[in-house]
Amino acid sequence: MFKKILIANRGEIACRVAATARRMAIRTVAVYSDADAHANHVRACDESVYLGGSAPKDSYLRWEKILEAAKAKGAEAVHPGYGFLSENEEFAQACADAGLVFIGPPPSAIKAMGLKAESKQLMEKAGVPLVPGYHGSDQDPALLQREADRIGYPVLIKASAGGGGKGMRVVEKAGDFSAALASCQREAINSFGDDAVLIEKYVQRPRHIEIQVFGDTKGNYVYLFERDCSVQRRHQKVLEEAPAPGMTDAMRKEMGEAAVAAARAVNYVGAGTVEFIVEQRADGSMTFFFMEMNTRLQVEHPVTEAITGLDLVEWQLRVASGETLPLKQDQLQIHGHAIEARICAENPDNNFLPATGTLHVYRKPQATAFQRSRVRIDDGVREGGVISPFYDSMIAKLIVHGATREEALARLDLALAQTHVVGVATNVQFLRGILRTDSFANAKLDTALIERERAVLFDQEPLGLPLAAAASIACTLLAETATSTGDPFSRRDGWQSHGVATRPFEFEFRGEPKSAALRYLHDGALSLQVGDVSGPLEIGSFPSGELELQFDGHRHTLNVYEDQATAYVFAAHGATKITAIDRLAHAGDTHAEGGRLTAPMPGKVVSFAVKAGDKVSRGQPLAVMEAMKMEHTIAAPADGTVEELLYLPGDQVTEGAELLRIGA
Repeated sequence: MFKKILIANRGEIACRVAATARRMAIRTVAVYSDADAHANHVRACDESVYLGGSAPKDSYLRWEKILEAAKAKGAEAVHPGYGFLSENEEFAQACADAGLVFIGPPPSAIKAMGLKAESKQLMEKAGVPLVPGYHGSDQDPALLQREADRIGYPVLIKASAGGGGKGMRVVEKAGDFSAALASCQREAINSFGDDAVLIEKYVQRPRHIEIQVFGDTKGNYVYLFERDCSVQRRHQKVLEEAPAPGMTDAMRKEMGEAAVAAARAVNYVGAGTVEFIVEQRADGSMTFFFMEMNTRLQVEHPVTEAITGLDLVEWQLRVASGETLPLKQDQLQIHGHAIEARICAENPDNNFLPATGTLHVYRKPQATAFQRSRVRIDDGVREGGVISPFYDSMIAKLIVHGATREEALARLDLALAQTHVVGVATNVQFLRGILRTDSFANAKLDTALIERERAVLFDQEPLGLPLAAAASIACTLLAETATSTGDPFSRRDGWQSHGVATRPFEFEFRGEPKSAALRYLHDGALSLQVGDVSGPLEIGSFPSGELELQFDGHRHTLNVYEDQATAYVFAAHGATKITAIDRLAHAGDTHAEGGRLTAPMPGKVVSFAVKAGDKVSRGQPLAVMEAMKMEHTIAAPADGTVEELLYLPGDQVTEGAELLRIGA
């Protein structure tokens, strides 16, 4: 077994690998960029080496510096994690040439499966079923258009070297194909350095089910069952679970053996995932088609660990050091059900726009040991840390395990309720919404689930204005009481010896101004009116910092975190935020910004779709930005005429930077 390894990655996967290595008494070397100088993964390892600038091309993609670091520190092997260099055959070969073990498959297997078109041809020869499509090398746009027309719409354009939902577009009709192809190729060249694409029939009501496979250097192979990853946004996974609901033993065996056949076809070694699209027919039957093979450990590997009780990173290390697979196929069993939720810094109500900022509050549910744990958290951040624009938007993975799917669902909802993040927008409440949908709760799964349940998932307010206002006011009163001098004439809490006093409050809630009135009764009691809701208000607090509140006939136990004028309210059934407005501070503020369009996040300007003098209509695409490895379209908020473009394609911009001006 290795004595020391270098982990060529960052964030939660680097921390995850380091945890297993430490348990196995293997020393670890971290690498880091400017942005990650104080990151958790650096602390998690025994030693660390600085690579360069914050952008991946200046640090985590500089494999020559990574190899230098490994040799200098005496590492015997390199674990690539996932993303970055994990599926780069040149890097795998360079490791071998440098006398280092690449903890992953051989370069030939990465190359064979890395290009989707070639891998489809290889799988066809191996007898693995394929979706109808075009996988050829001729990339002439006119030919690609003709092939799409031949296959029949809708079609899916996919970057041949892609993965993680990048370089992928669904095209519904022929007229949209050209623009979608250009956008897909831009994203592909930026993410993978290769703009080749393939075209496939877009399967209706598809489920995304993948098989975890493992091979060793002695020709042994097993499959560690399946994961259902159908719940996706922007072609990226949101929730993953194992085993797949509705999977029969016969189909599990058939898919598992097909996955092993795919691995054998390329002499695969180590952990890999064979992904299938599963078509659901009207009669309830299902058939599967090979989609791709990811030649690395997957983000969602913890659900497989939860149902098998195995440590897949340990298996990787053992296989890479030359050992035989620890178990044979007939020794593997499924225990219970596991679900993973990806907690991301993003705004679901704004097309999942990535968010950046400081984690002023980051509170997590209590977790247990990661193997067959009831609740497990994989993350690489801590409270006070920064979510930067340079890397993926995922903050953490929350994994739960239960005896049944229903038990796991309930446990996940409770764990998400106990996850409190302040400082950046997250998808936590959106994830809770998915769990409560009829589709997910009853395992009516397909990749269109989020779109199908749009009406109950987006622009939802779980707590409501009355409770949000009451919580904010309660915090104000408790703070005033805590700073009271004890002199009744100096108190600011409205106390008086007789009569009734009314104290107005003004807020901004979900983008609109709101008001409330607090009445101080002569007996010390409080009464609150918020809109049409009014009644007694009782306030208390626990030593743990939780707020106890009774209003509108209900008693609530809340966690409230104040950041400047905004109160972030977390309750058992949801979370929200409300901002107090100081009327004096805003009395002279009559400025209206209209006509300006600003960058919603830090990133790079990819292109403008308009020029000065063009007339535009509301919703029309104006510009494309790239941030956190994804493209984002900026649309016109209203009709008007473009007055000026303020940047050029390729320019880096900060959040809030004015990109262009539109006049009436």
